[in-house]
Amino acid sequence: MKRYQALADDIARSIRQGLLSPGQRLPSVRQASAARQLSPATVFQAYYLLEAQGLVQARARSGYYVSEQARALPPEPNAASQPDGESRPVDVSELVFEVLESAMAHDIVPLGSAFMSPALFPLAKLGRAMAHEAVHLDPRSTVDDLTPGNAELRRHIALRYRIGGVELGANDLVVCNGAIEALNLCIAAVTRPGDAVLVESPCFYAALQVLERHGLHAIEVPTHPREGIELGALASAIERHAPKACWLMTNFQNPLGSTLPDEKKRELVVLLARHELPLIEDDVYGELHFGTHRPAPAKAYDRHGLVLHCSSFSKTLAPGYRIGWAAAGRYTQRVARLKLTNTLATCVPAQLAIARYLQRGGYERHLRRLRTTLAAQQSAYLAAVAEHFPQGTRVTRPDGGYFLWIELPEDRDALRVQREAARRGISIAPGPIFSAHRGHAHCLRLNYGHPLDARVAAALRVLGELSSARSAPA
Repeated sequence: MKRYQALADDIARSIRQGLLSPGQRLPSVRQASAARQLSPATVFQAYYLLEAQGLVQARARSGYYVSEQARALPPEPNAASQPDGESRPVDVSELVFEVLESAMAHDIVPLGSAFMSPALFPLAKLGRAMAHEAVHLDPRSTVDDLTPGNAELRRHIALRYRIGGVELGANDLVVCNGAIEALNLCIAAVTRPGDAVLVESPCFYAALQVLERHGLHAIEVPTHPREGIELGALASAIERHAPKACWLMTNFQNPLGSTLPDEKKRELVVLLARHELPLIEDDVYGELHFGTHRPAPAKAYDRHGLVLHCSSFSKTLAPGYRIGWAAAGRYTQRVARLKLTNTLATCVPAQLAIARYLQRGGYERHLRRLRTTLAAQQSAYLAAVAEHFPQGTRVTRPDGGYFLWIELPEDRDALRVQREAARRGISIAPGPIFSAHRGHAHCLRLNYGHPLDARVAAALRVLGELSSARSAPA
């Protein structure tokens, strides 16, 4: 944990324990810097992070104060999950499709969606870039670099990694039809049907569906809601099951929002390298951080080419353009050949449009606005959960992404809540779809990537009412 994060965590703990009260002024940056023996820049970073989390607010020419909404925020989940650790075939698709089909209508409140509001993306600018590229399309570009992807786009992606300290070149990347194709190709490159794969608990349902599609077994590993997968449990699972791969989200994991600290990422990569075990790293939310720096992916610590890193622009820039990529290390050629025999290529105009957008320099400005908006929306949603959900509710406060993981009292049934909510025009993602063994029955995931307008506020009030009712499991 970096120094500013440690300071922010210490202050956040004091707020949640009531040692700092709503309205109380924090020490000035100069006072905190002297008392903690930290640089003023570090203290500012900590205060900015607390402000993004909705725990403090800045007042002009006055300083930082504990926010009023911090008064009644539910506690965060503080214990790692406890899956049974068994290796089992995956059979989640029917339940996932049942849940997702209830969220397909345009008039439904999309709190269970995997995407944020499309109004947050610069679609008009991207459209103009697409139109320009379509009109000025070089005919050779329709056949050049078909499988690895457009060279200029790969160069821009590699440059962003290098700026972040990750040594990747354009030739290390294979452009795919979104991250989901990249992940499918990577899992196919390192496994065969019947193999076992280590995953987090809870785990993003789309990852479980990919494992199901490839005839693989899932081994769920205990995962902490803030610091990610438990490395001791992971080591034990490797020894017990001899899996063929590990599939993790190391930054702002869906659904928990957890992020492995840098040291844990380094230890993770070392542990897996010791066993020659490939890591498929799903890092689609890494750019949506609320702090000052993007958290490093596990790929940054890979020295043996065992990390197959996947990401995309779908969560940050252009969901419908379906532009993702894989940096597959020693498996790059195998992934490229699988791409060649599966879909051959990724939409050329979409690649060129995003490359043009990146070249014109608007991406960082867009990301700064997007991060600020998501941080503010998280604060608003947390306040609504605090107001409407039952006593005993716990909710995560991730440092990025756009999901809240809510643990209801254990006698509540998230599937019942989901079905009742769907009948009232509200979608949510219930805990059992994030588990191969239907675990997390009293949990649900909320998407705060949509502005909290009157309609969403009313939906959260209804969810609070539904969550307050005790019931037997569905």
